[in-house]
Amino acid sequence: MFLSKSQYLRGLQCHKSLWLYKHRPELREKPDTQTESLFETGYQVGDLAKGLFLDGVEVTFASDDFNGMVERTKALIANGTEVIYEATFSENGIFAIADILVKNGDGWDMYEVKASTSVKDYQVKDASVQWYALGSAIRLNRAYIVHINNQYVRNGALDIDVLFTIVDITEEVQAKQDAIRHNIEEMKQMLKGEMPDIDIGGHCDDPFGCDFKEHCWKHVPNPSVFNLYWMGWVKKFEMYYKGMLTYVDIPDDFSLNATQKLQVQTAKTAKPHIDKEVIKKFLDTIKFPINFFDFETFQNAIPRFDDQRPYQQIPFQYSLHIVYEDGTVEHKEFLGDENSDPRPALIEQMLMDITDKGSIVAYNQSFEKSRINELAYFNEEQKEELLALNERFVDLIVPFRRRGYYHPDFNGSFSIKSVLPALFPNDSELDYKKLGTVQNGGDAMEIFAKLHLLKDQTKREEIRDELLAYCHLDTLAMVRIWEKLHTMIED
Repeated sequence: MFLSKSQYLRGLQCHKSLWLYKHRPELREKPDTQTESLFETGYQVGDLAKGLFLDGVEVTFASDDFNGMVERTKALIANGTEVIYEATFSENGIFAIADILVKNGDGWDMYEVKASTSVKDYQVKDASVQWYALGSAIRLNRAYIVHINNQYVRNGALDIDVLFTIVDITEEVQAKQDAIRHNIEEMKQMLKGEMPDIDIGGHCDDPFGCDFKEHCWKHVPNPSVFNLYWMGWVKKFEMYYKGMLTYVDIPDDFSLNATQKLQVQTAKTAKPHIDKEVIKKFLDTIKFPINFFDFETFQNAIPRFDDQRPYQQIPFQYSLHIVYEDGTVEHKEFLGDENSDPRPALIEQMLMDITDKGSIVAYNQSFEKSRINELAYFNEEQKEELLALNERFVDLIVPFRRRGYYHPDFNGSFSIKSVLPALFPNDSELDYKKLGTVQNGGDAMEIFAKLHLLKDQTKREEIRDELLAYCHLDTLAMVRIWEKLHTMIED
């Protein structure tokens, strides 16, 4: 029985996950849009990194002919090929595909390409099992991780020699070799038996979220101790292993912070908590005209535009609801051109749209303020004007975090996606689920980042309309929450 490299790493994380993968694959959760996008980014980065070692020959992937890939690799090595992409081996119980192999004297150097911005521990484990498999077939000299340099700033043509950082991990890889054979044999024996009796734990998400989590966590109710606000996972699992699963299981004298106690109390009574003084104090900080403001951003592992870093959050859209003192509400919006850098046009229109005076209200303001800081350094001519905006921000999450209002349906979260349906349970106008393919910020980010690749102009316009509708709802939701807070203290 051969294990692929990814299956071996799955087994290192959890034997039960590997057993389910081999014996009950139908229980596996399908990857969501964001997970698929991560895979796609990895493929793009891997293809680009081949440019670091030119004139290589690629072993074409064939899911129905792994043996053919192995034989093709052997033929390339025998024929004196010096650079091989996707070199494939099946040795020592492991099936492995090396991203890049480069001939070095009488041996080979192995390069594993990662879309991350640093070397991670699991990547060293990944390369170690590659070395274990390849080392039985060829002589290996060095092992390297090729990763993204997040300090690179594009200026003109893409410079992949600066975009990528190459790190020698040979010593770390060699140090792990002795344990790999034992691990493989242990996994093979485990797979011959019944499903391992392994309870849930920190391993379910370390280093990756397991795609069998829904199955393994089906006994955990909602809410549970895992929903407790601002509590570390270690403490949550300590509670779980001591028999505390629901809030009813928590002893009265158990140490909880004020918000956690409030969370448990409201869950038991099924009644919200209101502190009018906290709410009123917050509302008094907001000045008319009120600019309810929200950014949407995208990011690229490989920068598309000048003055862009890898994975930099680039604002491409905003929505703005302005509430004037006489009760008038005005809406303004911006959505950038997907084919060019949206920042110059966004800055120009944003500075015209936001009123000269009054508060700028965001939900979890640190995100908007950070983007404005970055825009200020992107556009030095309007730096002072942009930075002045940050002096006027007010954060709408504050009265909730300060326990001015807590509803049991918040379930330990103060995000707008948790607060909104609890405050307006039957309001279809504020229902994100009624939207199309764009229902959250992650959707907006992924869709806009790839929109320039879509050839169908009609479909592209439909997506742009969906992006506008989503962002519009974000700021409309803030207006409604602000109005609701006023109703609470006036009631």
